[in-house]
Amino acid sequence: MKVFGIAGFSGSGKTTLIEQLIPVLREGGLTVSVIKHTHHRFDLDRPGKDSWRHREAGAEEVLILSSDRWVLMHELRGAPEPTLEAQLSIMSDVDLVLIEGFKAAPVPKVEVHRPASGKTPLWQENPHVVAVATDAPIDTPLPTLDLNDPRAIARFILDYDMKAFTP
Repeated sequence: MKVFGIAGFSGSGKTTLIEQLIPVLREGGLTVSVIKHTHHRFDLDRPGKDSWRHREAGAEEVLILSSDRWVLMHELRGAPEPTLEAQLSIMSDVDLVLIEGFKAAPVPKVEVHRPASGKTPLWQENPHVVAVATDAPIDTPLPTLDLNDPRAIARFILDYDMKAFTP
């Protein structure tokens, strides 16, 4: 299973890029999954629903299943946040897992960088960034990719030699 990250600051366009990459990769016959890390609290549930009530009652995990999909919610209840490796170990085996967030994780990443944002590029300090997808010319020793060309970015990810990556 190949794991590749999409990194950048909030609002840079990471989610939009991943949203564009998935159909391009699937057209090529690949199976693709995504892990998104967030620093914000989130809830997929709604107060009052059965699954919410089970969690509120203290269940460690609640699995919801229908004929269309299933989701497993695991309550940490003060336990440490699981590592990326732990999360990857419970995912189904696919051709490619795209990681959104996990800036410090030792996996190769394409940084989404918009110079107009005024934010310092991650690649200057993050050794895991192996290319930069941008909407304007930048001065970097890394390969630059047109942020508006998801096919070229997908090709870069697929062609990237994971053996060459040394965190």
